[in-house]
Order: sequence, then structure tokens, then C-alpha cells
Amino acid sequence: MEPTYIRWFDELSITDIPIVGGKNASLGELMQRLRGEGVRVPQGFAITADAYRDLLRDYELDSFIRTELARHDLRDVRQISKCGAAIRQAITAASFSPELTDAISNAYQELISRAGGVTDVAVRSSATAEDLPSASFAGQLESFLHVQGIDHLMQCCHRCFASLFTDRAISYRVDKGFDHRAAAVSIGVQTMVRSDCGSAGVIFSIDTESGLSSVVIITGSYGLGEAIVQGRVVPDEFVVSKATLRPPYRPIIAKSCGSKKVQIVYDEMAENHIAEVPVPAEKRALFVLSDDDILTLARWAVDIERHYSERAGHPTPMDIEWAKDGVTGELYVVQARPETVVTRRDPAVVKTQRLQRRGPIAVTGRAVGQGIGAGPADVIRSVDEIEKFISGSVLVTEATDPNWEPIMKSAAAIVTEKGWRTSHAAIVSRELGIPCIVGATGAISAISNGEEITVSCAEGDEGRVYRGLLPFTEEEIDLRKLEKPKCRVMLNIGDPDNAFRYSFLPVDGVGLTRIEFIVSSYIRVHPLALIHIDRVVSGDERNEIERLTAGYREPRDYFVEQLASGIGKIAAAFNPREVIVRMSDFKTNEYANLLGGKSFEPREENPMLGWRGASRYYDAGYREGFSLECGAITRVRELFGFTNVSVMIPFCRTPEEATRVLEEMKVNGIERGKNGLAVYGMCEIPSNVLMADQFLDLFDGYSIGSNDLTQLTLGLDRDSAMVAHLFDERNPAVKRLISDVIRACRERGKYIGICGDAPSTYPEFARFLIESGIESISLSPDAVFPIYLALASKGISEQ
Repeated sequence: MEPTYIRWFDELSITDIPIVGGKNASLGELMQRLRGEGVRVPQGFAITADAYRDLLRDYELDSFIRTELARHDLRDVRQISKCGAAIRQAITAASFSPELTDAISNAYQELISRAGGVTDVAVRSSATAEDLPSASFAGQLESFLHVQGIDHLMQCCHRCFASLFTDRAISYRVDKGFDHRAAAVSIGVQTMVRSDCGSAGVIFSIDTESGLSSVVIITGSYGLGEAIVQGRVVPDEFVVSKATLRPPYRPIIAKSCGSKKVQIVYDEMAENHIAEVPVPAEKRALFVLSDDDILTLARWAVDIERHYSERAGHPTPMDIEWAKDGVTGELYVVQARPETVVTRRDPAVVKTQRLQRRGPIAVTGRAVGQGIGAGPADVIRSVDEIEKFISGSVLVTEATDPNWEPIMKSAAAIVTEKGWRTSHAAIVSRELGIPCIVGATGAISAISNGEEITVSCAEGDEGRVYRGLLPFTEEEIDLRKLEKPKCRVMLNIGDPDNAFRYSFLPVDGVGLTRIEFIVSSYIRVHPLALIHIDRVVSGDERNEIERLTAGYREPRDYFVEQLASGIGKIAAAFNPREVIVRMSDFKTNEYANLLGGKSFEPREENPMLGWRGASRYYDAGYREGFSLECGAITRVRELFGFTNVSVMIPFCRTPEEATRVLEEMKVNGIERGKNGLAVYGMCEIPSNVLMADQFLDLFDGYSIGSNDLTQLTLGLDRDSAMVAHLFDERNPAVKRLISDVIRACRERGKYIGICGDAPSTYPEFARFLIESGIESISLSPDAVFPIYLALASKGISEQ
């Protein structure tokens, strides 16, 4: 019986990996199973692995390959290079049989007919050992785009077969323990999506840094997707919540506009018919996808993940490549494979590394992973110089591609000037478990070759390269062995960028989200300056405000959308656990430091006791600003669908003031009890304790702010060096007020928690709170494990 060399995608399924490899089998699976769900896959066919095996048999290449592999030391970069070159040359010199040539030619003509005369195709290698749960094989073999004509197609097929023995592929199989001769190559031939005049990118159905499975991460840039994978651009990035990804919700919780300085397009005169060209400045400031496109891709990712999870019998996060045709405007999935790094982690074991001290920062970028690495810098400018790399050094370079992999595995850490979380350097570093910083602009000039540096990815989304070898600690905790305290344990969080990784801590939610951090770090503009920019006195500040708000319909939308995004990331991370958001509690001097702030803030002698918290919300001098805060809460709850978000009112001096604030909130669309909204008061003024019954008629409970309550009970300014030594939350007067308010809330059946620093600082204070009957204690993230252990040692935990 004559061999079957051609299989069309629409007749393949994932069970056909031995015949057509992981990539082609996955495309067939998507066409067969998910086309009805709206998922689009370009038409195409597979050249089976039998074609590769027959080519080797016809030219007796099996014994040649076996000999070459045996006579070279495959742990040596130079030896790998010699071995790979010899084998590739032998394969490309072997002519295809007439049967194979006819089969490919006939299938290509039929594909052109099916595609309505379109002759451009993508030619991609698909290894039979590819896309396994234990290894991604991402980028190991060759792919060719914009292939036209049968001669060009045949040439690319030859190179695809030979690419099973690229240096990087040989090195990868050695590291993974795969048998070189057991693997075979199939080839996928697929109609080209015109993303050269559209856009393309990558989707992960899991957050690859933290492992949070409740979000979809989408990246995209103009032109062919290779620009992202090769780390040539900083792409746009979109974060979508899975939990509420259904009408009427539109949970795009974060949008980041990348610089997108270049794009890869077709060029008939260039090598491989593709070239890198600049992106016009006006296009760089625009997102490559509309909100509708983002939501469509996110839904496809969820559908694909669900399908693969059902087949596997366990959760299977996916790594997906997408493309948007610039001519038709249609979206396509061009590749889908199981994610192979995050899924191998044990979620019950938390490993942390923490710097014991910091030093001068040489450069910053986007952190990949959460580890720390240190060593001498080895600045390598070109892949041609990788043989010079010294094992155990920190690799510093412009960008990496699969050709760099033989040395990446021996690096203490990796720093690249270009790239993003879906670039090659990021993907491989995650798989290797190596700290990596991408997008570290200027790293090559800022870091000297041989200079001792420390690469820290343990401080949030921003990765930092410090000068010198800094000491750091490592800790591993098995969450299954921790005893839970006899109350709810929640977190105090300000930075949304850390929310995803903090969500894995053994906590019941977020007891305090400080929106001041989001405003000062991400928004940076006084809310009233966005409404009345004409009143901003400083011309420089007006210019900066206009720059920040470019692309928004109205400047006020910038504030609402940025604040909602920050809150939304925290809400998504902990959903369905409660997230309590405290409305703004800047003092007037702090508000004045925001862009445009001095034009709207009075000068007070003692801002700590002045116009702050609740007293601002209904006042004519800030009411419009408070409406923007309310707009962000509405967006989070009603557009994103995060009804796990509650609201807290700070520094509310009297019940009458509480009433006015609730009325102002209602005017702005936020109503206590509506759609389950809880509104809490901060208990931080003695009047909150002494008049607890009246306040609790208006609020759903209290969260104790022990810092201000201590300050106002003892009558001191904790920022004053003259009396700071008297500040102590453990003072008997403070503890008596706290005991009284806990009792009052318990008697009324109202929520009572604490979000002040005291329980994070003093384990004995946490014990006092629990023994007094508090419902929840909210801790800083670094205090969770120490407090758990301290309480367990004193028997203050559940048995």
C-alpha cells in the first residue's frame, strides 16, 4: 500500500500526533471540535511524518545520523554546531521522491483552489514529540512565512525536515532526555493570514508569572507575530477575567499600550520574503485590537482551554498564537499548545526569595518569574559570540531567539534590552526556572562586561538589576501544613501588580485596598485637574496631563479607567473572595503633590486632622473628584462584574457626615445593598467607638484603623520625632476602645475587622484581637506566614 503523505487539517485530531506532530494535530483538533464555537483556523494540510522517515530510509540517512550523534560531545556548544551542520546538509541534499513531490504539489494546488486563488502559505515544522505536557519545544524547529510557488514550497519543506537537527533542537532534546532518532518531522502548510497589514500576537489562558488561572493574557503588535516572539517589540498587553467573561460584562481589566516601534512585513526582495520596518508614530499610540476583538480572543482561549482540559481530564492552560487579517478584519488562531511551565508547579508549595538589602540600580525592565540571580555580567551582543559565554554568569544581550538556548540554560539570570513577557527570552527562562528581565532598555551600555550584578524579579512586575552581589534569603513553605487562625485572615494591598501572586497566599480576601497607591503611582494626576485642566497653573503640568490622557475620549475617563483597572486586577485575583476598597484618604498636602494638585488644594497647618476622608466627598471643593472614584467602583462592579468588591469610608467623624457621604454615593450610582454592595466605615476616631450604634445603623460594619485610632486616642502625631516613641497600639487605652467596638459590632451582627499595621507587627496584638472576638485581621503580605506560625505556636488556630 502506498504511503499517505498528505492529511488535511479538517480530518485530523489530537490523536494524530504520531502521524502529523503536535502542532498540526492541534490545528486539526481546533477545526474539528471548535469551529462550531466560532474559533477560526486557516485552511491547510499536513505532510505526514512518514514523508520524513521515507526520505531518511531512501538515502540511508539513519545510520549517518546515528554515527554523527555518537561521535560528537552533545554537551559542548561547538560540537553540537558541527554535528547539526553535517546532518542538516545531508538531509537538504536528499531529493524528494516523485511520489512525495506529486503529493505536495497536488495538495498545494487544491489549497489554492479552496482559498479562492490565494497563493501565499505558511510552512511550519511539527515534530512528533512536540507540545507534550512536559516540554513545549517552542521555536526549536523552522517556520517560513509568505511562501509562494511550488519551488519555494519544496525548498522550505526540505529545510523544515532538516531543522529537526538545528543546534538548538539537538541541545533541547539532550536537556530533556529525548531520543534524537525517535523524533520525526511533519510539516504544516497553511494559508497565510494577512497579519503583515494587520496584527498578531500570543494568548495565555493563565498568568504565566503568578500561575493565576482565572485570567487570560493577550499580547499583540502590528505585522507578523514573529516580532513579539523574537523580542523585537514591546507589544500591547490586555488582561481579561475569565470569571465574568459573559454578557453583559466586558471584563478587560487591564490594557497596556506597548511602544510597538517596528513590525515584520512581507518583502519580496528580502531574505525569506519578510523584513522589519518602522511603525508610524501615530499608529504606535493606538491599540492593535478593539475591545470587541480582545473579548473574542479571550472567549476563544477559554473555549480552547476547556476543550483540552476535558480531553486531558485535568486543567490544561493553553499557549495560543493569533493573527488578525488586515484585509478582511477577521481573527484567526494559527497555533495552540498546552502551556508547559506553570502547570508543573505545585500550587501548595510557595517558594520565595527576598533581598536582604538593596543597592544602586543599573537598569530596570519587566520581571519574568519571581526569583533572584546574581553573578558577573557576560555581555553578548550577537548569537555568533555565544561560544564565549561563561557558565554561571548573567547573560546580558539585546534579545534572544532559539539559537541562544544552548547557553541560556547555564546562565544565573538573563537580561535583555528588548522583549516582553511573551518573547523568546521570557518563555525559555520560565521553563528553565531562571530569573529574567526583558525590556531593560540600555542594559548593554549600563552594565559592564564582568561587572558583578544582582537580578531581582522578586519585587513585583518591575525587574531590577542592582550593582554588586546582594545577599538574599530563600524560603519554601508548604501551605498544607499551616494551621489556620481562629478568624478570617485578609491582606492589605496597594499595588495591583503584585495582586496575582499574592492571591495564592492562604487568605480569605483583601481587607484593605488603598486606592491612594494606584492614584499616586499609576494615575499621578489630581482628579480635579482632569475635570478643570484650564485651572492648572503650571504649563509643564498641563502638558504632562495632556500627554497622559492622550487617546481617551475625555481626560476624566483616564482617571476612571486607570483606577478601575487597578482595582479590577486585585478583584480578579481574589474573586470570589471579598475585596474591600477604601475610598481616597489623601491629606491635602499629599493631594497637592499630584500633577495639577496645587491649583485645587488649600494649605493646612495640620493636614492629618484636616480636610481628609469623608469630609471631602460631599464638599463642593472635591465633590466632582469623588464622582470619578465612584465611577471607577461602578465600572469594576457593573462592567467587569466583580461584585466581590465592597467599599469602605475613611475618617468619618460623625453619623451626620456618614449620611451625607452615603447620599453622595447614591447620586453617583453607588448604593449600599444594591447588587449586594457592602459599605463599611473605618473605625479610627474615638467618636467611631463611642457612637458605634449610630454609625452601625448606616454602615455594614467597621474595619479598625489602628494607626489613626492610636494617634487620636493618645493625642500625638506619629510623624513627629518628638513624641513618636509614645506611639504604641498596645496601649491599654487603645486596646480598651478596640475591645469595646468589637463587642458592639458582634452584638449588632455587623462585620468587624482590622486593617491597621498592629497585627502585622505584633503577634501578641493579633492574639489579643482574636481572643476579643474580631472577625478578621488584615495583614501585610510579608506578615502572613510569620503570624500564622506565631498564632499556631500559642494555640490560636483552628484544629
